Amino acid sequence: MVRNDSSSDERINRRRFLQAAGGSATAVALAGCFDSDDGEDGDGGNGGNGGNGDEENPARKAQNAWETIEENPDEDAEDIRNEAYVEIEEAVRDDMILLPLFHNLEERMWYDRVDVAETGPLGGHRQQHNDTTVEGSDELRMINSQMTTLDPIQSTDTASGAVINQMYENLVHYPNGETELENQLVEGVDVSDDLLTYTFTLTDAQFHNGEELTADDFVYAWRRLVESPDSQRANFAIGAGFLGIEHEVDEDEGVGAANVVPDSLAVEAIDDSTLEVTLANPDPAALDILAYDSFAAVPEGFVDDIEGYDGEVDQQEFSTGTAAGTGPFELDGWEPGTEARVTRFDDYHGEPAELESIHWQIIEDDNAIWTYVNEGNADLFEIPTPFYEPENVDAEADDTGREVGTYGPLENGETVNYLGVAELSTFYAAFNARHVPRPVRQAIAYVTDHDELIEIVFKERGETAFSFTPPGMWPGGEDAYQDFVDEWPYSPNETDRQAAQELLEDAGYSDDDPFEMTITTYDDEAFQDFAGLTRDKVADLPIDLSIEETEFGTLQNRGEDGDLEFYTLGWIWSWVDPSYGHFGFEPENTNTELIPEEADGYYLDWQTELDDE
Repeated sequence: MVRNDSSSDERINRRRFLQAAGGSATAVALAGCFDSDDGEDGDGGNGGNGGNGDEENPARKAQNAWETIEENPDEDAEDIRNEAYVEIEEAVRDDMILLPLFHNLEERMWYDRVDVAETGPLGGHRQQHNDTTVEGSDELRMINSQMTTLDPIQSTDTASGAVINQMYENLVHYPNGETELENQLVEGVDVSDDLLTYTFTLTDAQFHNGEELTADDFVYAWRRLVESPDSQRANFAIGAGFLGIEHEVDEDEGVGAANVVPDSLAVEAIDDSTLEVTLANPDPAALDILAYDSFAAVPEGFVDDIEGYDGEVDQQEFSTGTAAGTGPFELDGWEPGTEARVTRFDDYHGEPAELESIHWQIIEDDNAIWTYVNEGNADLFEIPTPFYEPENVDAEADDTGREVGTYGPLENGETVNYLGVAELSTFYAAFNARHVPRPVRQAIAYVTDHDELIEIVFKERGETAFSFTPPGMWPGGEDAYQDFVDEWPYSPNETDRQAAQELLEDAGYSDDDPFEMTITTYDDEAFQDFAGLTRDKVADLPIDLSIEETEFGTLQNRGEDGDLEFYTLGWIWSWVDPSYGHFGFEPENTNTELIPEEADGYYLDWQTELDDE
């Protein structure tokens, strides 16, 4: 745990780390330290409200807490932000707008013919396969879920990100999903004394279309990020609590979700190899945010979706059939729902990849995945939970805490290599406040036994989750996290039907007049098992729970339309900062009438409860 009095120096060092050739820095400490003594003077943990007198309305508490985070971006306000993060967690818990289920143990298996680097807690989808080899083959074969886009500014799902990551690159990145940030398209950075202006010196690199990388390409790519109507992450560039690049806004003449005045973003090409970026306020996570896919370089003028550019392709073509990055692989093709392939880029600015190609077979059905794996068609893969046997793991922790060893045998008799990494992720069940009242939400929490889920449904593939923020990045460290867990009010690790019954009866529900709702899961057998288990547990309670399954993309679309009542999804952190994740709980940002164009929170419609004050 890094206390606040020492973290300032560390953050300044992080800002300057790229000045040293080949420099890197750990990102683990950015979440900072929430001092319990400080908490006694303020919120102190459970039940605090930031002094706004709103203890009885969790949605208002969350709204105020997020606004506190936005209004206090300075370095010396870290304790204030950390206190607000905890208040958001308390509001989510007390209102039970979202029920955390488990933090994932990311596991990957591979046959002996594959030589691949081990990955870190930010996920294997961040791994570029520059150095991966497959004995006896020039192609690495993997399995992927449904992808939604090839456009970096439109991508929000891990499946798309895994492919985009092979083709596009950023100023900095997290190699192999480790938490150490390293240079990618930059040789160095100079940071102003007020920590607002970053001046990057770019490395020499070439795009897949043959053009040389210049600073103007980043200016254009980041303008697309905030100005294109198809951008899903404009807030990452200009939002308070995120990077917060200076810009102008005009509600009448502006463009994009944030009404940005075209070409007003404070990103300037000083010359071909020098890029200058000016922030509105210092941001401890600035360099980390720049590693996100949406900040990738794109050739200037390649797409036609912002003012001043006719484009070589339109956005639809760019999102589905064309790519132009600087990455080690270039697009060969994507057939939605079936497969995707990239091929080696021989003019890559680094050492060209050993592989000639990477192929992803798109499969979501667990049985089909299991068959594909056992037929040896995938080189590097995960095992669907219904076919996973914990006793087949023979692994030991390495010096970073990763479990490394073997798994097997598979049905085909093979024993394969195994890697287990505690991922910075949270998988959850959530509710739409417009459709599901608080007593019903809390009743579901009372009948949910987290230990049972981990052992039976998820086969020990993760840790129980009682908060959205994983324990590894909890503000204040492990002790503060445990204090929060100890205050879980819904009979932890047991099925408390009596408490649920009393809640529901008090709310006016009965066997003759039960509350009716549907839980929607995508094609994931573990979540479907959770849904079935929950339905069984409420069978003798005044809740009539139906189950439906849908494709992942359909679930997302219906969530955006406010057409879900009770659903399952997950969140994986892209950098180590609680605000990345908590932004989705700002109640006003969960308004599905505004998602995705004008809001990008979770599908909660939590703003409806602001009206209950």
